[in-house]
This record gives sequence, C-alpha cells and structure tokens, in this order.
Amino acid sequence: MKWLMLALGSAALIANAPAFAQAPAAPSAAHPSVLLKTSAGDIRVELYPEKAPKTVANFLDYVKSGQYSGTIFHRVIPGFMIQGGGYTQSFAEKPTRAAIPLESRNGLKNSAGTLAMARTSDPNSATAQFFINTVDNAGLDYPNPDGNGYAVFGKVTSGMDVVKKIEATPTTTRGPMSDVPQKAIVIESATLAGK
Repeated sequence: MKWLMLALGSAALIANAPAFAQAPAAPSAAHPSVLLKTSAGDIRVELYPEKAPKTVANFLDYVKSGQYSGTIFHRVIPGFMIQGGGYTQSFAEKPTRAAIPLESRNGLKNSAGTLAMARTSDPNSATAQFFINTVDNAGLDYPNPDGNGYAVFGKVTSGMDVVKKIEATPTTTRGPMSDVPQKAIVIESATLAGK
C-alpha cells in the first residue's frame, strides 16, 4: 500500500506546523493542465515540469494511460489532505510502474491546494498515488518530516471548493485502512486539459 507515510497522530502535528506562504511558479504556457472529473465535481490542476520533471512526466504517463479512471480518494484527513489514485471502488490496488526518484528539493512548498506524491518510508517509492494539501503543510516540506520531504509538482487552479467538499466527507475504517470516505468519491477520469 502506498500511503502518505506519517505516524498516527501526525495530522495534529502537521496541523500545528508553521505555514509557508511561498507559492509555486507563476503559470506559463509550458505548464500542462489536468482535469480530474470526480463524483464530487471537477478539479483542475496545473503541473510544474521545470520544478519536478520526473514527477510530472510520471503523473502525465498515468493520466494518458487511463490509470486514474475509476480510482477513489481512499484517504481523507480534514485539516491535512485528500489522497487518491491507487485503489478502485472495490479497494483493489491498481498495478503501477516502477517507483520514481523523490524531487522534494525543488523549492515548491506543501501549501494549501498543492499536488504532491504519496510515498512510503522509502523516499524513492512514489508511483501513482498523489495527494492534495487542504491546508499549508510545512511539516511535509523538505527536509521534514523524515529528512526527505514530499514532492510537490502542481497546484489546483480550479475546483478547490470540490477539494474542500471531499475533505469534509465523513470517513470510516475499512480493513487496515483508516480515514476512508464512507461514500466512495470516484475519479471518473483524468485528462489533459486545454488552456
């Protein structure tokens, strides 16, 4: 399982961490945009290949292959983040390609609305799962929380209201997974979007 690897109680720790106001680079024509159509509404994200080239290429490869269609947001923690991209509605883990190297030293911060890669305790373990920060999570910025940080590679440009709606959904425990939405929130499709 590819979880945003933080110990129990970390959400409170992260929620109390100081916020960073630094924003990602200004939009440009070179920034690809992806539209996530979800059962809760549309989320559009802009990606920053000049800051995280391997991470963006990896994410776009999964988008183009249809990997995210039919996956769910399987982990939702209010005041922290929403995570998805790895499991179907029946909680089958989708197969992935090889993991990518961590690009957390790119200067982008885990601020509210940013898109970052989920990983295990191995810093170079990110594959398909991603998360959207719902608040400023400075505790995830390099070198926190484990000396490595989490790689930010994009930002929500529209649909933050949908992100907040997902964040507010009631959650439960399902098998070994906690913070699972009681009602499935499905990524119906992820496609490259025009400007």
